[in-house]
Amino acid sequence: MRGIIAAGVHVPHHRLDRSEIAALFGKGGGRGTRSVASYDEDTTTMGAEAARNALRNAGDVTVDSLWFATSTPAYLEKTNATAIHAALRLAPSVGALDMGGALRSGIGTLRTALTGLGTILVVSSDIRDGMATSSDEAAGGDGAAALLVGDDTAGTVIAEYVGSGVATDEILERWRIPGAPRSRVWEERFGEVAYAPLIQEAFAAALADAGISTDDVDHLALTGMHSRAVQRNRARLGVATDKIVDDLAGTVGNTGTAHCALMLASALEAAGPNEVIMLVVLADGVEAVVLRTTEAIVDHDVSSTVSAQIAAGGSVSYGKYLSWRQMVAVEPPNRPAPNRPSASAAHRRGAWKFGFVGTRDRSSQMIHLPPARVSEKGGAVDDMEPVALADTEGTIASFTVDKLVYSPSPPVVFAVVDFDGGGRAPLELTDVAAHEVEVGQRVEPTFRRLYTSDEIHNYFWKARPVRSADPTRED
Repeated sequence: MRGIIAAGVHVPHHRLDRSEIAALFGKGGGRGTRSVASYDEDTTTMGAEAARNALRNAGDVTVDSLWFATSTPAYLEKTNATAIHAALRLAPSVGALDMGGALRSGIGTLRTALTGLGTILVVSSDIRDGMATSSDEAAGGDGAAALLVGDDTAGTVIAEYVGSGVATDEILERWRIPGAPRSRVWEERFGEVAYAPLIQEAFAAALADAGISTDDVDHLALTGMHSRAVQRNRARLGVATDKIVDDLAGTVGNTGTAHCALMLASALEAAGPNEVIMLVVLADGVEAVVLRTTEAIVDHDVSSTVSAQIAAGGSVSYGKYLSWRQMVAVEPPNRPAPNRPSASAAHRRGAWKFGFVGTRDRSSQMIHLPPARVSEKGGAVDDMEPVALADTEGTIASFTVDKLVYSPSPPVVFAVVDFDGGGRAPLELTDVAAHEVEVGQRVEPTFRRLYTSDEIHNYFWKARPVRSADPTRED
């Protein structure tokens, strides 16, 4: 049996109320909210967070390969998947590949993994932009999802792969040339007409491959950036309305490359044993994948589900969103810009920089952050063992609000964090307003981008509050 062993998602904390768009410009926007990646997030950091959640849910499973799909990579030419690989502290023998560039890469990478060999961590992530007041701006969303695919010999399969269907066509319906700031789309009716027969073809092929009928489908997740084609053709598939998976349009928006995996994770969250899930994705053709949940889904431990992350979100103002996206120019910090990161130094300290790995003195058991060769307690030299703290919560011992330090989103809050079980480190806080921070607050590490200098992204770890589903406003 081959299929999904675990799923994990990352929905950014911040939400933009679409009504703010029309309030400022007099047009655009709409109802509901869309997810917004923070100024210190990109597709790589979001993918790492989703992958961390997936591996937490997987238990003791060995990953053979990591595949990363996005249409908005942080780097071109350089492999982005390797930063995720480093953040997860995967072995050097685990391959890491980018499968990106096109919206179809998300579903295509997943289907390839389901029909392939080995245990593959499929990560998809996207940040969706558009011109101010455009439908892309309002309907888009930012997020990431990760699916661990493998055989039941590697781990417990919660959803078995049972079939798929593909219908490919060359459709100039949506495009963006390298370096362009926004996507372009053709007239909506063209896409609606072009996709209609392809949806029927891929859907029928998937049913035949799985050996099932339309009535056997318990959850239908139909998605694509062409919302009109999705909405008009959904009813034509003959699946009952109560079996349609929420497309998250009113809360998250369409996350592009990542949306098919995000909707699949949401469907898995709601599904019971022995239920059929069909995923149909429109992107330069149509791909359909059929999965059947197993009895194991009942006992599947899930951390940080789609619904929980949506409920725990906080607001961000439209002005801050525009400045984070560099669509409006605001006065920069009155401080020198940071120097570019050192490639050689980052490579030497890779376990600390990407994996948040400190050292523990074997004699005194004292944890050192950052890692050290000489123990502060007892003075032992080179008698250390590595200790990973990326999944360890901590408590704020003290903090400082700095309104002068360089930052794209001042003020900056620096906190001294005492980690459970030992270890203390000064870390920048994220996803929290300065007035919400207090001594004794519980926080957890999160992989973020500190800044970009000389076109080099400086990735490291920050801390964010441990939240329940209690949204707060963060303007």
